[in-house]
Formats: sequence, C-alpha cells, structure tokens
Amino acid sequence: MELAHSLLLNEEAYNQLGEVQKAKFIFEWLRYLEKLLLATSRNDVREKQKTLVEQLLSLLNNSPGPPTRKLLAKNLAILYSIGDTFSVYEAIDKCNDLIRSKDDSPSYLPTKLAAVVCLGSLYKKLGRILGNTFTDTVGNILKAVKSAESQGRYEIMLSLQNILNGLGAAAAPCHRDVYKAARSCLTDRSMAVRCAAAKCLLELQNEAIFMWSTDLDSVATLCFKSFEGSNYDVRISVSKLLGTILAKAITSKHPGTAASRQSIRRVSLEEVLELLGTGFLRGSSGFLRASGDMLKGTSSVSRDVRVGVTQAYVVFVSTLGGAWLEKNFAAFLSHILSLVSQSHPKATQTQIDAICCRRCVSFILRTTIGGLLGEKAQLAVVKDICQAIWKLKKVMDAVMSDGNLETRVGSTDVAASQHMLVCALQELGNLIHNLGTTAAPLLQDSSTGLLDSILSVTLHPSISVRLAAAWCLHCIAVALPSYLTPLLDRCLERLTGHKSSPEAVTGFSFAVAALLGAVKHCPLGIPHGKGKIIMTLAEDLLCSAAQNSRLSAQRTQAGWLLIAALMTLGPAVVSHHLARVLLLWKCVFPASPKDLETEKSRGDSFTWQVTLEGRAGALCAIKSFVSHCGDLLTEEVIQRLLPPLPCAVDLLTQLSSILKMYGSPLKTPSVVYRQRLYELLILLPPETYEGNLCAILKELAADLTAPDIQVSASTFLLPPLCHQDDLLILSPLLQETDHRFIEEQLLLGNGVACGSLEYDPYLIYEKDVEGDSVPKPLPPALSVISSAAKLFGVVCAHVGETQRLPILEQLLDSIKHTKGARQQVVQLHVVSSVSSFLKYVALSKGCLGPEEMKRFALTLVTGALESTNPLLRCAAAEAWARLAQVLDDGAFTAGLAQVSFDKLKSARDVVTRTGHSLALGSLHRYLGGISSSQHLNSCIGILYTLAQDNTSPDVQTWALHSLSLIIDSAGPLYYVHVEPTLSLIIMLLLNVPPTHAEVHQSLGRCLNALITTLGPELQGNSTSISTLRASCLLGCAVMQDNPDCLVQAQAISCLQQLHMFAPRHVNLSSLVSCLCVNLYSPYLLLRRAVLACLRQLVQREAAEVSEHAVMLAKDSREELTPDANIREVGLEGALLILLDKETDERLCHDIKETLNYMLTSMAVEKLSLWLKLCKDVLAASADCTAITCVDTMQEEEGDKGDDASVLTTRHDEKSHPFTNPRWATRVFAAECVCRIINQCENASSAHFDIALAQEMKKKDSRNDFLVLHLADLIRMAFMAATDHSDQLRLSGLEMLLVVIRRFATVPEPEFPGHVILEQYQANVGAALRPAFTSETPPDVTAKACQVCSAWIASGVVSDLNDLRRVHQLLVSSLTKIQAGKEALSHLYNESASTMEILAVLKAWAEVYIIAVQRHKNHRQPLKTTSCLEDSIRNGSCSSDGLLDLVYADLGTLSRLWLAALQDFALLTLPSEFASQLPAEGKECCFFCSIRNSFITIVFGRARWLKPVIPALWKPPPLFLLSTGISVEFLCSLRSDATMESITACLHALQALLDVPWPRSKIGSDQDLGIELLNVLHRVILTRESPSIQLASLEVVRQIICAAQEHVKEKRRSAEVDDGAAEKETLPEFGEGKDTGGLVPGKSLVFATLELCVCILVRQLPELNPKLTGSPGVKARKPQMLSEDGSRLVSAALVILSELPAVCSPEGSISILPTILYLTIGVLRETAVKLPGGQLSSTVAASLQALKGILSSPMARAEKSHTAWTDLLRSALTTVLDCWDPVDETHQELDEVSLLTAITVFILSTSPEVTTIPCLQKRCIDKFKATLEIKDPMVQIKTYQLLHSIFQYPNPAVSYPYIYSLASCIMEKLQEIDKRKPENTAELQIFQEGIKVLETLVTVAEEHHRSQLVACLLPILISFLLDENALGSATSIMRNLHDFALQNLMQIGPQYSSVFKSLVASSPALKARLEAAIKGNQESVKVKIPISKYTKSPGKNSSIQLKTSFL
Repeated sequence: MELAHSLLLNEEAYNQLGEVQKAKFIFEWLRYLEKLLLATSRNDVREKQKTLVEQLLSLLNNSPGPPTRKLLAKNLAILYSIGDTFSVYEAIDKCNDLIRSKDDSPSYLPTKLAAVVCLGSLYKKLGRILGNTFTDTVGNILKAVKSAESQGRYEIMLSLQNILNGLGAAAAPCHRDVYKAARSCLTDRSMAVRCAAAKCLLELQNEAIFMWSTDLDSVATLCFKSFEGSNYDVRISVSKLLGTILAKAITSKHPGTAASRQSIRRVSLEEVLELLGTGFLRGSSGFLRASGDMLKGTSSVSRDVRVGVTQAYVVFVSTLGGAWLEKNFAAFLSHILSLVSQSHPKATQTQIDAICCRRCVSFILRTTIGGLLGEKAQLAVVKDICQAIWKLKKVMDAVMSDGNLETRVGSTDVAASQHMLVCALQELGNLIHNLGTTAAPLLQDSSTGLLDSILSVTLHPSISVRLAAAWCLHCIAVALPSYLTPLLDRCLERLTGHKSSPEAVTGFSFAVAALLGAVKHCPLGIPHGKGKIIMTLAEDLLCSAAQNSRLSAQRTQAGWLLIAALMTLGPAVVSHHLARVLLLWKCVFPASPKDLETEKSRGDSFTWQVTLEGRAGALCAIKSFVSHCGDLLTEEVIQRLLPPLPCAVDLLTQLSSILKMYGSPLKTPSVVYRQRLYELLILLPPETYEGNLCAILKELAADLTAPDIQVSASTFLLPPLCHQDDLLILSPLLQETDHRFIEEQLLLGNGVACGSLEYDPYLIYEKDVEGDSVPKPLPPALSVISSAAKLFGVVCAHVGETQRLPILEQLLDSIKHTKGARQQVVQLHVVSSVSSFLKYVALSKGCLGPEEMKRFALTLVTGALESTNPLLRCAAAEAWARLAQVLDDGAFTAGLAQVSFDKLKSARDVVTRTGHSLALGSLHRYLGGISSSQHLNSCIGILYTLAQDNTSPDVQTWALHSLSLIIDSAGPLYYVHVEPTLSLIIMLLLNVPPTHAEVHQSLGRCLNALITTLGPELQGNSTSISTLRASCLLGCAVMQDNPDCLVQAQAISCLQQLHMFAPRHVNLSSLVSCLCVNLYSPYLLLRRAVLACLRQLVQREAAEVSEHAVMLAKDSREELTPDANIREVGLEGALLILLDKETDERLCHDIKETLNYMLTSMAVEKLSLWLKLCKDVLAASADCTAITCVDTMQEEEGDKGDDASVLTTRHDEKSHPFTNPRWATRVFAAECVCRIINQCENASSAHFDIALAQEMKKKDSRNDFLVLHLADLIRMAFMAATDHSDQLRLSGLEMLLVVIRRFATVPEPEFPGHVILEQYQANVGAALRPAFTSETPPDVTAKACQVCSAWIASGVVSDLNDLRRVHQLLVSSLTKIQAGKEALSHLYNESASTMEILAVLKAWAEVYIIAVQRHKNHRQPLKTTSCLEDSIRNGSCSSDGLLDLVYADLGTLSRLWLAALQDFALLTLPSEFASQLPAEGKECCFFCSIRNSFITIVFGRARWLKPVIPALWKPPPLFLLSTGISVEFLCSLRSDATMESITACLHALQALLDVPWPRSKIGSDQDLGIELLNVLHRVILTRESPSIQLASLEVVRQIICAAQEHVKEKRRSAEVDDGAAEKETLPEFGEGKDTGGLVPGKSLVFATLELCVCILVRQLPELNPKLTGSPGVKARKPQMLSEDGSRLVSAALVILSELPAVCSPEGSISILPTILYLTIGVLRETAVKLPGGQLSSTVAASLQALKGILSSPMARAEKSHTAWTDLLRSALTTVLDCWDPVDETHQELDEVSLLTAITVFILSTSPEVTTIPCLQKRCIDKFKATLEIKDPMVQIKTYQLLHSIFQYPNPAVSYPYIYSLASCIMEKLQEIDKRKPENTAELQIFQEGIKVLETLVTVAEEHHRSQLVACLLPILISFLLDENALGSATSIMRNLHDFALQNLMQIGPQYSSVFKSLVASSPALKARLEAAIKGNQESVKVKIPISKYTKSPGKNSSIQLKTSFL
C-alpha cells in the first residue's frame, strides 16, 4: 500500500496486482491523493495536471465501485479547482459521452455511474466557472434518468443535487426540468432513490421559488405520496424536505425584480398548517376523492403517511425556531389538538386510530416544546395548555349540564374532547416533569389554576381522560415533591366524598394510585400515616361494592387498584397492613371447587363481570406485593398466599364455559383475568403452584392456539426471544431512534393498536420501562399472548417429561390444521412459547425429555426457520441453537449444522438461505466452534459464497451477520481465516452499492469482530500485521464515507476498537474531526457511537482531543453543524450544549463521563475556560433568577453594585453560547465546579494562596490559579443556591460549602489579619437566607444548616454583628424544631423531618464545639450560664462573641441533643427489643445519613457538660449512652465513613473524658477502659490519617489519666481509713497487685502498651526487637521523622511515661524495661544533629518522658526501689553505649541529646543509681570529651548542663563532677583570655563558662570560696577595655567588656575583702579596672540593659533544659 502513496498513479505497481488488490490499490491512492492535492503547491500540481487528469479519467473505464467513484470525482474536482481549468470541458464532454453510451450491459454500469458522480462533483466544486455547459449536462443526465435502473436514478439525483449546489441561482433555466424528474423519483419503488430525490429537491428549493409558492400544494401532495410504503430513512428525508419548504413559504420575503415575473403567492400560517393537517388526516389522496371516500366511510390514512407528516410538523417548527414557536404557540397548539378533535372523526373513528393519532400529536408537542423552548418559554406554554384544558372542560360541562338525561352523555359528545384532553394532559405532565421544581411559581399562581384544571377533568366521562389526568398529577408530584402529600389528601378527600359517582370513584382512584406510584421517585416520601388511610379507604370501597350495582365494578376496581398501588411503598409501610391484605385476598376467591360450581350456576353476566374484575384486581395487587415487597415474602407469608391459587387456576379452566354461557360482555374481563393470573404465576416460584401445572399448561396451549386470534403479534412477542444482536439485521424500526415513540406503531402493523394506558389502568403506578413517559401497555388480547408464551416456558420446564410430549404434539397439530394467515399467527405463538421453554431449560441447565420431544421441537423450529416472517426466522434460529445447547450432544449439533449446510447448498430462495445462514451463526454463538475446525471451515466457505450473492442483499446481510457471530465465538480458531475474510469484507465494501445500507452494516459488524479477534496483535510491526492493519483502516475509511448513518456509526466503533488496540496507528486528528462533525447528528445511534468513542479517547488523550477539535473548528470546515459551536466554546462547551439538548439517558451519561474525564485531565491547565463554561451555564438561566439575585443583594452591604451589574448585564450579551440551559445541565455545571476545586487542591498550593498566585501570575501571565477566580466561584454558588430548582439549590449550597472549607484560611495580603473570604460575607448570607423559608424542603434546609455551621466555624467573620446574620438563620431553624411536630411540615415522610432536625442539631453542635475551642485558645475560663446571662443583661460583650451567641440557646440545645441521642439509642436496639420502640416512631430514621450527625451531637453535648454542674453527669445511663454511640460508630466504621466524622467522634470522647464524672467512671471500670482501648487500637490500625491517630492517642492518654486518678483516690482513701498516712504496709493498688503480672485482654496497661508499640514501630521500625535482632539487618543512621510522625511518637511517649503511676510497685517493675527500651530507642533513632544545637521534637519528647519515668514515685517505693535502681542503671548504661557502638553504626548521633539524657538521669534519679563509680566515671568522661569538641554550640550546651549538675543539692552527686571538670573549665576560659572571641558563639561560650564558675563560687565551701573568686576576677578584668580601646572595639569585644564589667560590679560587693586584696596586690589589674570604670561612667547606665539584651539571644536559642527535663 505504501507504493500507492504518490501524486501520480504508480502504474507499474498497479499492473502487477490481482483484481481485488487493484481495487484496494486505487482506493488507497485516491485517499492519499486527496490529502496530497490540498497540501501541494499550485505550480507543482499544474506541472503534472495533464498526466493526472488522464489517469483519473482512464479509471472511469475500470468499473470503479461506489466508494472509489465518489473519491475519484472528488479528486478530479479538487485538481481542477487548484490547477488550470482549460481542460475541464473535455472532462465534462467525456463524462457526458459515457452517459450517452447505448451500452446497457451490467459491466458498463459502474462506468456510467462514475461519470454521473464526476459531473456532480465538478459542478459542485467549480460552479459558475463552467459557464453554460450545464444546460447540456443537465439535459443529458435527465434524459438518462428515464432509462436508468435504481442505482442510476439514485446517483443521478445526488449528482443533480451537487450541480444545483454548485451553480446556485444560475441553474434557474433547468429548475423545472429537474423538478419534474425529481417528482417521479420521489415516489420511486426504491427507497434509496426516494431519499436521493428528497435531497435533490431540498437543494432545488433554495433557488426554485415556485416550489414554496405556486406549486406548494402539489409539492405537499407529492411528499404525502412519497410517505406511502416508505421506510425510516425516506420519512426522515422527505419530512425534512416538506418541513423546510413550508417553513420557507411562511418566512420568505417577497423576491426582487429577478423573479418578479413569476406570480408569487403569499402563504399564511393557517394555510400551511391546514396543508399539513390535510396530509395527516386524509393522506396522499386528492382532496376531492378524499372527501368522497370519507362520505362513504372507506378512507383510512396509512400509518406511514401519518408518521411522515408528524415528522414534517416537527421539522417545520424546528426550522422556524424556538422564538417563532414561542410567539405563535397558541395557534400552533390549537391546530395540533384539532387533529384529534371531533371535527375530524375519521382520524379517531376506531380506538386503534385514535391511539395512533394521539401518539403522533404527543410526539409533535413533546419534540417541539421540549426540544426548542427554554424553561422560561416552557412555563408560558404550560399556561397556554392550561387554558386549552379549561376551554375543553367548559365545553364538556355544557354537554353534561344538558337537562335531557337521555341525551346527556352521548358517546359522540364525550369523543368531542377526550383525545384533545388526553394529548394536552400528557404534554402538560411531561412539561412539568422536565421543569422540576422550577415550575413551582406556576402552581402557586392562582390565575393559572393548573391543579384545579387537572382535578376537574378527573371526572370526565372518558376513562382515557381520567387516566391522563391521573398521570399528569403523577408527573407534578415527581417534579414537585412538596405537592405530593397535598394532592394525595385532596384526591383521597374527593374519593371519600364522591363515592356515589362512578366517574369520581375511578378518576380519583386512578389519581391516588398514580400519586402513590410517584412516591418512589421522591426521596422525601409521604407521611407514614397515609398508608393506613388508603388501606382503610380501599377496604371500605371493596366492602361497599355490593351495595350499589351501578357502582360495583368501579368500586371493586378502585379498591384493588389502591391496594396494588399501596404495595409500591415498600415493606416498611406494607408490613403493617399485610394481614388485612391477605385476608381480602383469601376472601375474594371461593374456598373450594364446589363453591365455584355454585357460583357458576347462580351468577349472571353482570355479576361475573364484577367478579372477574375483582379477582383480576386481587391478582394484580398480589403481583404488586411480590414485586415490591420481596423482603416480606417469608415462609409464613408464602403459605398464606398459596391457598387461593388453586381456586384461581380452577376459575381459569372454567372461563371458556362461563364465556359460552354469558357471551361477549365477559370477553374482555376474562382475557384480563387470564393475563393477571399469568403475570402473577411468572413472578412466583413454580414450586408454589406445582399441583396445578398440568391444568395451567393446557390453558396456555389453548390460549396460544385460540381460533379467534387473527392479529400477528410478532413485533412485540418475538424481540425478547431473539438475541439483541440479531435484531439489528431485521429493520431499523427495531433499533433505537429519536422517533421511536411514533415509529413503534409502524412496527406493530396496521391491525395492531399501539400501547395505551387505558388498556391496563393498573400500570399507572408502575415506572415505564422506557424512562419517564406514560406507560404504554398493549391491548389485553396481545398482552395475554405475551404472558402466556413466557409462562409456557416456565411451566413446561416443570411438568413431568411425559406430560410435555402431548402438549407439544397438540401445538404442532394446531399449526397443521390451520391455513393461510391464521396459520402464520398460530405458528408464531407456538414457536415463541417453545423458544421461551428452550431458553428457560438452557439457562436452568434442565433436560428436554424423551427422544420424541427432540423430534417435535426440531420439526417446529425447522418449519419456522423457513417462514416468510423475518422475525420468526430470527427467533427460530435462536431456538435452533438453544435446542443444541439443551441437548449438549456433539453428534446432534453436527447433525443440525449438516441440515443447514444441505439446505443452503440446495435452496435458491431468499427465505431458506437467510434462515439457515443465521442458524449456523447462532449455533456457533452458543456452542463455540461446533467442536471441530472442519465444521468451522465448512461454515465459513458457505457464508463466503452467500455473502457474494449480488442478486439478494438480504442473503448477503444475513450471511455476513452470521459470519460476524462466528468470528466472535471462534476466538483464536479464526486466526487462519482472518486474511481471506478481511479481503472479502474490503471487496464487498468497495463494490456493494450504497443503496444496500443493510449489507454495509453487516460488513461493519464483521470488521469490528475481526478487529476484536486480532486484538493487541494489531500493534505489531511484521509485514502481515501491517497489511491486516492497513486493510482494517481502509475498511473504516470506506464506511466513514458511506451516506448511511448506521454504517458511519459502525466505522466509528471500528476505529474506536483500533484505537484501543493500536493507538499509534489511528490518525487521531481525522478521527476527532469525524466525531465533531457527527456530534449533533440527527441519528441517535450515530451520536451514541460518537460519544462512546470520545469517552474512550479522552481517558487517554484528553488534551490532544480537545486541541484537534478546536483546530478543526478554526479551519472552518463546512461539515461542522452550526450547533457544534466548537470555535467559541471548545469541545467541552459543545458537549455541554449537547448535554442540554439531549434526551437519551445513555447518551447523557456518556456525555457526563466524557466531560468528567476531560475535567480531571485538563481543568487545572485550562482553568479559565472551564470556569467560564460553568459560569455561562449557571448565569444563562431564566431572567427571574437574575432578578432574585439583584434583589437579595440590595439588602447587603459590600459589593452589591458590582454583583447587580454582572447579573443583569449577563443577559444583554448577544452571542451567548448557552441559551436557557435546563436545570439538570446547571446542576451538572455546579458539580463540575466542585470537581474543579478538588482537582486544584491536588495540584498546587498557589491555587489557595493569593499572594503566591499573584506573584506567579506576574512572572508568567499564562499562569492561572483558582484563588484569582474566587469572586466567580462565590457568584456561581450564589446563583445556584438561590435558584427555583431544588436540585440546583442543593448543588449550589454544596459548592458554597466546598468554597468555604477550601478558602477559609486564605489570608488577604492587602489587609493583614483578615482572610480573603471576609469580603463575600454578604453574598454568603444572601445565598443561605432563602433556604430557611417555611416552604423550603427539608433536604435543602439540612444542607443550608451544614453550610451555616461551616461558615461560622471557619472563623472568616469575627465581627459579632456580621456573624449574627447567619447565626439568626440557625436560631430560626432551632425555633422551628422546638415547636415540635405541629410546626414541622406534614408534606413529607417523618424521616425527612428527622433529617432536618438532626441537621439543625448537628450544625449547632459544630458551632458550639468551635466556639468552645476558640474560647479555650484564648485561655479564658468558661462562664457559667448565670454569669453569662448577667453580662448579656448588662449589655457587655465577652471577648469571644461566638460563645455568647451560642450560650443564649444552650439550655434548649442540651435538652434536644439528649433527646436525639436517646432516640438514636432506641432505634439501634436489636430486633428482639423492637417491642420497646414507640409504635408511631418505628420508621422515623434513615441510619446511613444520620450516624455522622449523632457523633457531632455527642461531641457538642460533651462540650456543654464540661463547664456545667457535675451533678448533671451522675446518672450512668447518660454517660453510657454517649460513650456507647461513639464506640458503636468506631466499631462499625464503613469504608465510606468520612475522616471528619471519625475525628469528630474521637473529639467527642475527649470532651467526655474532660468531665470529672465520666473520667472517674472509666477509671473505676477497667473492662470499659480496655474495651475503649481495643476499639482505638483498631481505629489506628485501619485509618492511616495522622489527625485520627493523634486524636485516638489523646483519648488513650485521658483513659490512663482516669486510671491514675482512680488509683490515687484508692490509695488516699486507704491511707485515711487506716489512719496511717506514713505507713508503707498499705494494700497494693494499681495493676500488677502483689505479683506484678499483667494478663493480656484484662490489663489496661498491657492494652495501652500494645497500642503505643503499634504507633512507635510504624514510625520507627528499628524499634521492633524481632527486626533489629535478626541477622543481616543493620541499624540505620538516626532519622528525622515527618512533622506528623514526630507528633504521633511524642504523644505515645507521653502515654508511656504515665503508665508506671497506674501500676502497683510490682506491676511497675514488669513494665519498666519495655517503657525504658522504647523511650531510649526513640532517643537513639531520632537523635539527629540539628543546626544551632537544637533538639528534634521527638528527642525532646523522649527526654521529657524519661524525666517523668525516672522521677516516678515507684522508683522510691520500698517494694520496687531495688529493682528500679538496677533497671535504671541498665538504662543509663544503654544510653552511654550509644556513644560507643560496636559496629560504627551510630556515629551520626547528636552528642547534646545524649549528654542531656545523661544529665536527666543524674538529676532525676536517686543518687544510688548514678553514683556507682563505673557509671559515674563514664559519665564524667563523656562531659570531658564533649568539652573538647570544637563545635561552639556543643560547648555552650555542655556548660549549661554542667551548670545544672553543679547546682544539684546532693554533694554526693555534684562534687565528683566539680572535682573532675572545674579545672578543665578554668583552662578553657583562660584560653579565651589569650585568644579573644571573634564571634557571638565564642562570646556565648565565655559567658556560659563564667556562669559555671560563678555557680562553683556559690556552692563551694566557705574556705575555698576566696580562692575561686581570686581565679575568677583576673579573667573578668582581662576583658575590660579602657576609654580609647572602647571606641575602636568590635561589637563582640564591646559586649564582652560590658558583660565582664557587669559581673565584676555584682561580685565586688559580695566578696569585697577578696576583691580589695586582689586589686591591692596587682597594680596592673587595678589600673585596668579604674580606666574601664572611668571610661564607662556615662555609658554604663545605657550599656547594662544592652548587655542584658545581648545575652537574651543566647537564652532564646537554647532549650531551657532546667524547665524542660531536669
């Protein structure tokens, strides 16, 4: 293929190839040439133009296939547009000659077609350049049309379209001729030709004025004719033509002078609508003939015409646009509804016609209103529809009020309005459903009277209208949950009050049922008590049914309908009424067969009607119970359900005799009864009715072969039995399209009614399977067949094998004994039921039975395989394979395959060949490669042959589909066939005409299967793989150019697969280009393929995909639809626009996923773009939102002006990319903003630091940070939070919450001490205020409470008055919940009220917690309530205003918190204590959402109890309740438990243990303490968060402190009791008692040690003795832990140091080695040298812990003193050994840390520990060695430590150090005298040394003191400077001078005698001293404070060891 990549065709390479390869080579060359020509310079092209033209024209004679000729024509046109055009006329002449040729042979046809295509392409590209040649060309082409076959006509029409496109108005002379030719083609027998003609005419109407003026009527009639017998594509094309022309007729201006000669007729809207209406009502027949037919009553419009006209209506309105529709809606609505009015009785003369017309009208309304209008316009439309309903209601009232009772309610008068009302009500329901809570203002507007209008028509005489009104109420309830309960109350009230009216009973029972069905869509539910009211009413209706025969049927139906609907509320509600339901169920059927016989003999026709209605209703209610309350189906309930079943089956068997007895009135009730029973039996396990299986089976067989069924129901019966993939080959009707709603009626056929709710009112409470539209049950006669076939499969599988055979024989016989159309119907029913049976047996791994069964099944299926009905063949192929699967016998399977082989070889008819080819594919699908490759080869060989059968596209389609199934199922076995199959696919793609789109679709499926089979091997670089890959890409390219959208979808799917397996080889740019072009395709399946592919691409290459899309938009390609505004808003914006318009759920999901992937990858890099998109979507909502925003801003201070201007000017922008987006799109945009913030959080800290962001922005203006967009974030949150839509309000509040949490701590650089969010406090207050109004739903208020507490707790606002605004909102909510149940809304379930109450209490708890913490941080004692009240009364305000605000309501809060906790404890009781729950409150909580609330409440209440009177804590239940809730929460942590809730729980425990009484309780109850420790240990093990682990350790510390207090208290009381405070013989308290043993599981200390070791070893694995003791593991250098790690280790050490105090003396001995090991281990592992001689935090903590351990009373207790002394000596030895490691490992240890540890030992233990000579000598040596270290900081620290030791009061400890080290220190100081200090460090060394000497003077004995002073004074005097030297001295020397002088002046007076004698004996010293004093006389006063100041840095930089450790 590489040889094809050249400008000129490589003829040498080309001639060496075979025929198939030549075609591929040419196509590849033409593909390459197209790209090359556009990239090559004009001169280079002109050089080779002549050769190139010759080569291209010569290809015309090579019979090019459809894709090749299209590409050839395109290249020829590009070549002439770039190069010279002088030879173009020759090319045109050549093409014309080829077309004129008389050769009609099939081999010459491709040449003619290629010539036609070339002409079209040339004229399209070159247009008017070609002058007047077009008249000859067009004439020639039109002449050719007359003799052309369908392919020719197709290509000629498309070519004429291109010619017209290129020439524009210049082609006017030919317009009429083209029009005439296209007219005939528009009604061509070939559907593809009709489509092409429609496209040609669509192009023609751009310039041919006559089409939408003088000839408008004939064009319309022509289009109506074209719809007759049309397919989906024709209806799409022709409706587009008709709709566009009619729209143009209305909107066109009067043409100018050029066309003024033509008579122009101005067309009005009424005329156009009348024209369309005529087509809808009368079809394509002429008007005179139509009216004559209507008079005779013979006319009936075919469905395809009606559907086509329906689509034309939609195109017409869509072309005119939303603004036009808004303006003309009243007229449009009136016309559309009139289509189903009484003025056109023919449209609704039968119920079938009426339903189909209604569906078309609904589709027009739904598509135009729903698709074109924004929410604001839709609100206006709702008012118009309401007015229409009122008008129709008045007409009905006038008829009903007629005095003549005889004529009052004639059926004609009822029909006058019923269908119009049904359509209006259904559209009203859909509109409000889609508007959601944004429709709330409409319902509140009394002038519209929306609810009254709907409720008034609930009494309409027509059942269809009553059902439509009920459904409309259902939609309102789903959209506006706050109206659900009031509507339910109104309907129940009217139902109770109008029991004597049949219309009221049925109408309001439908309404109640529909509203109950809405409950499952409303998370907030309805009050619990409604279930009881409804159940009582239903019982009352059933009981009173017999009282009035006029109302019997209605009341019976209503009673059971209410019960069935009640079941949808679920087990929680139904469980209370189950006993009554089961009793009614039992009573509705006779108790025995004898009673049934009595009934038969006694009843009459009417009685049986009512009886059957009642029993069918009961069956439906039980079916509803089984479906919705599975949890209640216990063994006991099933046993109570079963008794009536045999009787129900008995009645089923008697129905036929009852029907004979009483005639046709019972026909429908009996069918409905059958259907209900079958539906229930399908749901129940077959074991429950196994005694009746045979009877049921016989009835099923009779139903399936009943003689009176004439309608073929294949289109609804068979699809569930066919494989989903197989349905694709049958018809586009079976595929999902945007027009499925109306196309469905064509699928069913003219004799079958569409589904409609009046066929089965019981479905009104069920959710529709196809989304949220009204349920569409089929007529009972069809539904019963569907249920019977399904049940047959189940029952037949469970009867005995011997009983199956007669039934199967009976079914086969029934087929044989019927003839004609009826035989097809019976065959269809039998095959579907047997297929159902085989499917059931195969899935349940059952067995078929005797050999005869196999034979019968085979006969049946073989017959169906050769049926003329394609759907039946499809189902039979599936059954064929299932039969083989059930038997699982290789020989039988091979036999089946052989049967198909033989048939395919011999048969020539299409039916047999298609059926058996699919059968082979199905066999492979279920049984793999049919056990041998030989069969695989045979299958493939036969299918190859069939696939090349040009005479029958159907055979090709089915054979290729079957081949795709085999490729899929064969897997690796297929590798050997890949190459030939790929060649076949490419050959067919290049040769099959585009008119056979279904063949191309099957080829696409084959190619997709092949790519999947090759898989990742496609990445390979071998020649064979490269060839295969090139062929795959070539195939995709051919399919991409195919005009059929489904083939294009296949191409995209194949490219998606290729991109997954070999991404490098797929051209991403062209793929993205193709996706963008088709993004807004009118074909649903193509849009789905585009989005599925995009979703995959952006997971890997989001940025590249986005860039390619924008590049494509900038290149301004024509193909991009105007909707895809990618140039302005990027691909992301285009997807958002699509999301707003799209209605398909699957597509919307894919769009959201795609955008989420793009956001994750790119939001941080393209921050401005994403935020602008989200802002545009949120700001482009209805104007009313903007007004609200401005109003709310007015009352706030701050930047209201700015906000107002932004919010109002936003709507003035002309080119806004988003026009009135729906609320769902805005919700998604708000969610995106939250995701963007989270993405930024993971990216850079600059996103949340305004100073850093501004600095980086200055460096590079391309940098973008979130904090710079804070104003936009707040504005977006505000807009969302104040919208009419509740869902958007929730999203807005969530966004506000995220913003507050992320930005609360960001400082404002311009105003130090303030944070950036402070300026937005007015906006926050305004956003929150609407959420606290009385009508706000509880979930919104709950979310707002959360935001309030977060805002207050964030600390953003410090001013009390500002804080009061938000605080006041919380106060109002607290007042509301204080008022109790009466004040709370009764609109929702009690759970919703509970949620709101808990949200309020949680918010207050959070605020109180933060208030107390802030108070604590200010170190102020908490006020008591009384003194706080005084301060408030006196008007004074405490420094912490927040706490003052909370205190006012604290009493109330405490009471409510406690009540909530008690309720929670009750609700969490195990099921066996359920009887203790209050009866009315058992359903009042959802646990998932409230556990976190309770934790916060526990914390808040614990905080409150700390400062109040301890007496409050005395009742143990209160403490146990709080602790229990916390521990229960920690014990059952779910994976989704948030860190905040766990931390809150731990803080709650901390707050509890801060209170004395709980602490004493924990201290005294050791088991409770151990339990708590075990839970905390588990939390530490399972949660890695440092904050959670730290909080856990704090609770552990409190537990240990509580235990200490308890032990101290016991010791103290024992001492007092014994009266011997000084005695040591007291009983032992504390763990370990007398033995010292600690029992795991029963020891608090042991549990604590486990927990601490867990923490320490996690941070420092070297502490694990197992690890360090094992060979090969070397100790590491000391390490610096992270900040979090250090804090955890420090907290654990604090706990360890407290443990000895909890033990008895013996117990303390047991744990001391462990504690010392761990403490010294931490010291050793973390003693890192830090600059400035600092100690790391872990070392400081270990030293502090060491000091605590060493000074423990246990070290001095009599029983433990000796053991402690030994252990402490060992510990000191360990510390000393750290200096002298054996293996040189710890050379990096910090000497200061170790020396400090030694000092701690010396000063904190009893003298006998450290005074033994060997240890003392080693300690002194360490000090000596350290003094020799050159590091000045080490020397300073050493002097400081020695200073502490020298001061130690016990001479036995201090003197040895003084004797050993004093002389050394003296020498050091004298060295400094000789070598003056040069820096601050050396100065500090001297100062510390002097301090040590001064200490020595102080502690020395009297007779030694004078000698020491005599040594000290000369050193000090030597540093004094005289007056001259002082002036020139350095700052160091000056400081030294000041220090020396100051010390001399202190020492002189103290030791005056020594001082005098020394000065007297040394004149030099005296002179120096005098000079210094004289020189400093003036400055001494100033210098002394300076000298103090100079000393202070030294103090500050050193750790104050004396206070910290010593």
